[in-house]
Amino acid sequence: MDTQVDIIVRARPQKATRKRVGNGAAAYGFMTPWLIGMMFLTMGSMLFTFYLAFTKYNLISAPQWVGTQNFASIVKDGNFWAAIRVTFIYVVLSVPARLIASLLIATLLSKNVRGIGIYRALIYLPSLIGGSVGVSIGWRKMFDQTGPINALLQVFGIHGPVWLGSPVSAMAVLILLSVWQFGSEMVIFLAGIKQIPAYLYEAATIDGAGSIQRWFRVTLPMLSPLIFFNLLMGTISSFMVFTQVYVITNGGPINSTLVYVLYLYREAFTYLNMGYAAALSLILLVLIALCSGILFLTSRLWVNYDV
Repeated sequence: MDTQVDIIVRARPQKATRKRVGNGAAAYGFMTPWLIGMMFLTMGSMLFTFYLAFTKYNLISAPQWVGTQNFASIVKDGNFWAAIRVTFIYVVLSVPARLIASLLIATLLSKNVRGIGIYRALIYLPSLIGGSVGVSIGWRKMFDQTGPINALLQVFGIHGPVWLGSPVSAMAVLILLSVWQFGSEMVIFLAGIKQIPAYLYEAATIDGAGSIQRWFRVTLPMLSPLIFFNLLMGTISSFMVFTQVYVITNGGPINSTLVYVLYLYREAFTYLNMGYAAALSLILLVLIALCSGILFLTSRLWVNYDV
C-alpha cells in the first residue's frame, strides 16, 4: 500500500513538470515569429547602426572605420546644438500642454450627460488620423498667410501674421497641432477617472470639500500613475517628432523648428552621411534614456499607487 502511494506521489510532480514544459514549448512556438523579427529586424538593425556610428558611409561605397570621429564632429556642429535646443523647447512646451488639455477634457467628458458618447467620439477623432502627411498639409494650409485662420481674423478686422514665417509663431503652430491630437491621453485619463472609487469623493464631500477641491485632492492624486505614463510616452514621442515638422516648416524659418530627427534625416538622406546619422541616432537614444530615467527617479516623489 505504501509503495503504491509513493509511486503516485512521485508521478504527480513528474506529470506537472511535463505539463509545464509542454506549455512553455507551445508558448515559445507561438512567439517564434515575433522572436525572429526581434532578433533579425530590431536587434540586427540596432547592432548595425551601432557599427555604422563608427564608420564613414554614404550608401554607395563600403563603410570605412573612423572610430569616434563622427562623435567629435557632432560636438563641433552648430546645427546639432541648435537641433537639441529646438527639440527640448518643443518637448518642454508641447508635452505639458497636451497633458493638461487631455486631463481637463477627460474630466469634462466623465460627466453623465445626454449625448456624451458623441462628444467623446468627436473629440477623439483627430487622434485617429494621427500625425499623417495629409493632416500636416492641411494644417500648413490653415495657417498659410491666405489660409482660413487669417481669413477668420480678417472678419474681425485683425490682420493675421505670417504664421510660418516667424520663429515664435512657427513653433506655436507645431505645438498647437500636437495639443490638438490629445485623444489617446484623454481616453486613458477618462478610463482612470471612471475607476476612482466613489467613496473617496463621498468622504471628501463629508469633510466639506467642494468640486474643485475634490478634483485636486482626490482625482489628481488617483490619476498620478496615468499622468506619469502619459508624461513618459509623450516625452519619448515628442523627442522623435518628424513628419509634422518636415511637412509644415521643414525646419524653418532659419532653423527655428529644426528638431533633432529632422536634422538626423537631412544628414542621412540629403547629405548621405549615414555613419554620421547613425552616431546621431545613438545620441538620441541616450538622451531619451536619460530623460526617461529622470522621470522614473522623480516619480517616487509625486506618483501615488495607493487605492
